[in-house]
Amino acid sequence: QVQLQESGPGLVKPSQTLSLTCTVSGGSITTTSYYWSWIRQPPGKGLEWMGTISYSGNTYYSPSLKSRASISRDTSKNQYTLQLSSVAPEDTAVYYCARASVLLPRVWVSKNEYSDWGQGTQVTVSS
Repeated sequence: QVQLQESGPGLVKPSQTLSLTCTVSGGSITTTSYYWSWIRQPPGKGLEWMGTISYSGNTYYSPSLKSRASISRDTSKNQYTLQLSSVAPEDTAVYYCARASVLLPRVWVSKNEYSDWGQGTQVTVSS
């Protein structure tokens, strides 16, 4: 069974770049037809899709992030990474990595659309 684990700083200052890594075990991020995403949940709001990297390395991003997000991967470590630039307090959220068998490029998603989730990591943007 695949497992996902987020890691990264819990506190980031405004205007800095947030970097989060998802480490995957029990399955390869290059396995055909799986899509690896970053999703966040701000306080009091729903699950917001941020972006996806496919099994082949193609990337897709939410237009709501206005090019601030970048997703990359390290296949030797079976990890993929989110970088979010110019963070602001409204980027405060619980950040999740998740896997799906299809590409789901919608801004708002539900948990049952993704087969596997990390436990989530709280990120607070504050000076």
